Amino acid sequence: MRPLSVFALLGISLTSGATVAPATLPVVQPNSNTARAGIVRDGVLEVALDAREAAWRINGAGRTPMTIDAFSEPGKPPLIPGPFVRTVRGTRIRFSVHNALPLPLTFFVPAAIHGGPVRPDAMDSVVIAPGAVDTLSTAAGDPGNYLYRATTPPAVSKFARMAGLLAGAIVVDSAESTGTPNDRVFVIMETPDSMFAAHVTPAGRPPADDIGRLIYTIDGRSWPETERITATVGDTLHWRVLNASHDVHPMHLHGFYYRVDSFTGPTAAEDQRPPGRFVVTQLLSPLSSMSMTWSPDRPGNWLFHCHFSVHLTPDSISAAPNDPHHRDMSGLVIGVEVAPRPGDRPPAPAVTGRRIRMIAIADTSPAEKQFPKALPTMHFVIEENGRRIEGGPGFSPELDLTRGVPVSITIVNHLDEPTSIHWHGIEVQDSYVDGVPGFSGAGTHLEPEIAPADSFVAQFTPPRSGTFMYHAHIDEVREERAGLLGALIVRDPGTAPSPDEHVFFLKGSRRGDAAYPLEINGEPNPDTVVLRVGRPARLRIFNVSWTNPAPIVSITERSDSALTELRDTSLVVWTPVAKDGRDLPAAARMPEPARQQVSIGETYDFDLTPTRRGTMRFEVRQNGPPHRLFIRVPLRVE
Repeated sequence: MRPLSVFALLGISLTSGATVAPATLPVVQPNSNTARAGIVRDGVLEVALDAREAAWRINGAGRTPMTIDAFSEPGKPPLIPGPFVRTVRGTRIRFSVHNALPLPLTFFVPAAIHGGPVRPDAMDSVVIAPGAVDTLSTAAGDPGNYLYRATTPPAVSKFARMAGLLAGAIVVDSAESTGTPNDRVFVIMETPDSMFAAHVTPAGRPPADDIGRLIYTIDGRSWPETERITATVGDTLHWRVLNASHDVHPMHLHGFYYRVDSFTGPTAAEDQRPPGRFVVTQLLSPLSSMSMTWSPDRPGNWLFHCHFSVHLTPDSISAAPNDPHHRDMSGLVIGVEVAPRPGDRPPAPAVTGRRIRMIAIADTSPAEKQFPKALPTMHFVIEENGRRIEGGPGFSPELDLTRGVPVSITIVNHLDEPTSIHWHGIEVQDSYVDGVPGFSGAGTHLEPEIAPADSFVAQFTPPRSGTFMYHAHIDEVREERAGLLGALIVRDPGTAPSPDEHVFFLKGSRRGDAAYPLEINGEPNPDTVVLRVGRPARLRIFNVSWTNPAPIVSITERSDSALTELRDTSLVVWTPVAKDGRDLPAAARMPEPARQQVSIGETYDFDLTPTRRGTMRFEVRQNGPPHRLFIRVPLRVE
């Protein structure tokens, strides 16, 4: 939330009705989820928790502390997230919760942990009166990642599905490990401030984005204060990522694919197909979690972050002093610093193959000036060997590269503001060109932002064919909406673009109004796409929108599009081919109804072979009731 109320600027606390934290309150500490809570007695893990008011400095020690509800173990500091619970399958967990708050507290543990239903409402719970202690006992039956949490009566607690910071991780291992577990546990939290909380009602959240703010943390910290993860080339990293929030978070890894090993949570069946899929971006729905594995084979600095750009946008409190225009990142970001193996030689200088220029320009068409919230059109122009490819209004042209062919891309900035380019999904050989100003690279050799009238050269060799994208990685909400993004298609040598390939690139609307929340290929009202009977069409689908982070795309033969939809029995059949530029295994390439959730930062490839002449529509809808139609593309089959 970039806009900030005057109450937030004055340092009002994070819980409704609270004041600036008294000096006597215990101070909340960030929790790295490495120290285990509780004591094991006779096969029972006994975990004692105190729920109490605490002082939280959300952006560093120099900030005014704010009062918020948090969990602690007796005699220990309160933590964000709460004390870490880890045990082995077959253990019984006994929570003893002391409610030191002035309101009744409801403590929850998901029923799925002991083999119960996997639903958002399937919870074991206990209500604890103010000043009282009560217990909740559960069996650790199914290995996985779970969340305990607690709520209080105010509406903001129901909105956030917890009160203040009252949530923590539970990990159930399949067998007892010796020594330190070879994994890390990251808990995502999203906490409303007091102004936001004061405007939450039983009917919903504040109607405007400029009322209060939401604070985004991973293990209790926001970028750039989040923990730096260190690794060495060749290491195998096992991570558990838990979403202890009411919002969705598409988690994106720069430079590498990661394997999604398992999912736990109320929407696991919808979020992921069979375990073992390799991705660069994976959606985490509210209160869900994933276990993931990846191995860096190149040194340098790399990012793992939520690709929902409003979760990365600083405001006047979280912005760094040297970032007056709030262009840098904050929030849900982790930096990974990968060192070379001892004795490894530095990589050989890049071999220059193709030379391309990408020129960032801005303009505003007369039609756009009628919308007061509209952004100026920004886009890249691509030049190569005297050939110039212009971008459309608010959208940049497709960049076509060849697998195994080195490319040198000079990015020239003709804007009046800085920019950068991230090569999303591409396994670039040198992190220095990855596109994150001030971080990409290693040591003191860090990629700069591309200042106005300046340029930057990115050199890499695409190692695989597939569907990728490029986009600005500075002030993303503004520059991506304005058009500094486009499709990046890598083809095999000797393969030319086909007339049967079609790009559907979802992006946020430049108009900034609810009537047109999305554009496809820069258009709020896209033109008809022509398909051919009996000819396989490759559909390449991208999402870099800044709102509606996980819409449903589908292709239907209905006679017309309904504004709202509960069920569509006229879906055509397509075959999934690739996810995030990586080919799917043969077993996953099975014909299925043409309906797919596409979160921000994901790309999907599908093959569709029309069998008869007629009309169809590519539709993009809200993911959930009333399944509002956001945008559509007419399809004509000839």
